[in-house]
Amino acid sequence: METVRQWHQEGFPIKRMMKFLGLTRSMFYYQKVSKASNGDDERGRPYPGFSVTNKQEKISDEQIQEFLMEAIEGEEAVYGYRKLTHHLKTVYDLKINPKKVYRLCKEMEILLPQRKKKSKHPRRLAKNHIITGPNQLWQLDIKYGSIAESGRFFFVASAIDIFDRSIVGYFRGAECKAQSITKMLQESFLRRNVPIPKEEEDLESRLIIRTDNGPQFVSNHFGDFCEKRVYHERIPKKSPNSNAYIESFHSILERECFQKQDFECFDHAYEKLDYFIDFYNERRYHGSLGYLSPSQFLERFLKNNNNLLEMRC
Repeated sequence: METVRQWHQEGFPIKRMMKFLGLTRSMFYYQKVSKASNGDDERGRPYPGFSVTNKQEKISDEQIQEFLMEAIEGEEAVYGYRKLTHHLKTVYDLKINPKKVYRLCKEMEILLPQRKKKSKHPRRLAKNHIITGPNQLWQLDIKYGSIAESGRFFFVASAIDIFDRSIVGYFRGAECKAQSITKMLQESFLRRNVPIPKEEEDLESRLIIRTDNGPQFVSNHFGDFCEKRVYHERIPKKSPNSNAYIESFHSILERECFQKQDFECFDHAYEKLDYFIDFYNERRYHGSLGYLSPSQFLERFLKNNNNLLEMRC
């Protein structure tokens, strides 16, 4: 890749070179680019410092910032960065995208205050519960792993039952959307025989799903899903201890799986991840479960249902 970078500096186009080598352009931009000034590393395409008009005339970023300052001092002061982008295209014939205008406006500190979106679903803060059996409280969170030498990432969304410590479901993929997580939960409900609640049933008698405040969990899709099936509560910001069981599992996953091997590709990572979670659920000793695996602990509990355990979470 260093050779490709040298060719690029000599004027050869990236698209044509990567096509010749049979690689995608994204592979070039995933590589770390050294900063000439201090030797630090950064990712992605360096900023060119200019944009062009439709007549291929170069306009420097400094000049574009002057155009923006003139705009916000006039009638266009009410415009956000998207409308300012349209203004630059219309008035100055620039070929420029909203992301660059956003970056320039942010550097100049002229972005308009963002309007707060109102969620149609109430935010229920996590609180202490007395847990006496399985399928009463699940904790859910997202972690990511990396593919060796490519800079590419994959996501793992895992749900743990805090009573028996079983990973009741997980999703892994190159992207992680709310739809993928709700599908994973739906399949987990079937495997764990989680009953479908009646409409008139008290919300707090349902299975509790506890998450952080990630975009997938505050989305309308996730809220609509939870409204029909579970009681969804979210931990306060900057309080990962409130989600300690899933955080602990992800720490184990990092230490005992991700750090022990380099993943060559997505399929290799998924294969190792599937094997580890099966090992974790079925065979790995768990100190807080009397050195039983989650599966063994749950089986023993179900056989001896009179010996109830209680835990607060």
